[in-house]
Amino acid sequence: MSTSEDRRRVRSIEHYDVLPHPPRADLQAIVELAAKVCGTPMATINLITDTEQHQVAAYGFDAAICSREDSMCAAVLDEDTPIVVADARLDPRFQDNPFVTGVIGNVRFYASHKLTALDGVVIGTLCVFDEQTRELDESQVDALRTLAERVVDVLELSLRSRELAASNERLAGFARRVSHDLKTPLSGVTMSLELLRDELVGFSQDADWLLDRAMSSSERMAALIDEVLSYARVGGVMGDSPVALDTVLAEVLDDLTQPLEGVEVVAGPLPVVRGDAVQLRSVLQNLLDNAAKYRHPDRPLTIAVSAAEHDGGSRISIADNGIGIPEDDHDRVFTPRVRLVDDDRGSGIGLDTVRRVVQAHGGNVGITDTPGGGTTVWLELPT
Repeated sequence: MSTSEDRRRVRSIEHYDVLPHPPRADLQAIVELAAKVCGTPMATINLITDTEQHQVAAYGFDAAICSREDSMCAAVLDEDTPIVVADARLDPRFQDNPFVTGVIGNVRFYASHKLTALDGVVIGTLCVFDEQTRELDESQVDALRTLAERVVDVLELSLRSRELAASNERLAGFARRVSHDLKTPLSGVTMSLELLRDELVGFSQDADWLLDRAMSSSERMAALIDEVLSYARVGGVMGDSPVALDTVLAEVLDDLTQPLEGVEVVAGPLPVVRGDAVQLRSVLQNLLDNAAKYRHPDRPLTIAVSAAEHDGGSRISIADNGIGIPEDDHDRVFTPRVRLVDDDRGSGIGLDTVRRVVQAHGGNVGITDTPGGGTTVWLELPT
């Protein structure tokens, strides 16, 4: 009959979602390292439920499932670890075990360390064993302890990654629904304002000014909704296909015709990279739109987009001659909600979106000063 501790153990193991799947490479690497460090031909990670022992990774033999009653590790699950037994035939805890007597195996040397989840529940063991008697020195015992802790770290990392992915998917779904709910009435407002402006053109300077202001606010709201949606999407499932950045840039320039009106944009040949075309488009759109927003009042805006080979990938540079960013703020501007200028030109999430997208692609992003004044944002992307 299962005890309350067994039930807690089963729930904890289920959270890690290891049992239904084939052996994982990261866990396989740990058991192989454990065997080599301890000098044994066999090692395994055992997760022990209320009824069974599951070998979720094994080195030197094929992983299998056995009943908990037959498990050597289950017999010492509540004892202090590490447990090191030179000859299991001489140990009263194991001498009648089928893994020792020859019914299932002929284990002689046995050593194990508990796997303790973050909630304090012991879910199994990291175990090394041999059909020959042997001993472990102090450094090997310490290594076994360290590797057992790494097993739990790997399981926790995998769990948190799944939770984060699910959270991001929920966030993206929520953002899509909210953006639709917001943009539908906003589109109606914008259309009504456009019709009203057509009807009242030249009616009075005050009316023209008020309508222009209302239209501008409507456009900013639409842009903010798009930006929040783009921000929420990052962290979900990213595409992995060839992306021609020349094509992406052309599409971005077409979308930004109005903000970049009268701006000289010089673009050199851009590479084909692997990734998500939609997310990479949001990167270029954010950066070019930022350049348009933060132009210098005393000189016409110019933007240069270029690429160069860098560490087996490509470095894309977007250089403008705008107002620039103080050197002390080059890193800080990639933090969410940071705005260096107290106005309504930005939401404070555009550059963080850029950072998240680039890092999700396995790349890096940074800022340098443009010679002569302005800002150069560089992106390093694998090709």
